[in-house]
Amino acid sequence: MIVAKNKSELLATLRSMLTEAFRLRNEGSSYANLARSQGLVDGYMRSLIDSGVASERELLALVVDQRRVVDGPATKEFESESYLAA
Repeated sequence: MIVAKNKSELLATLRSMLTEAFRLRNEGSSYANLARSQGLVDGYMRSLIDSGVASERELLALVVDQRRVVDGPATKEFESESYLAA
């Protein structure tokens, strides 16, 4: 039996998969586990693009947002001059 999901459910599944992949990376998981997780995410994203459910730009924005949720901002401002290169 095939169950059709709407776009928001599919993207929620992708967010969950991305969270798991980022968690494995941050925990220093084994290469095999990390590669499997990243492969699942890549394949899922490819199927969303190929089926016309989402565009590459839309998925890229989702990945950026989810990475920010898990890892925080990509850059950080320091208030101390001790971090400046000599």
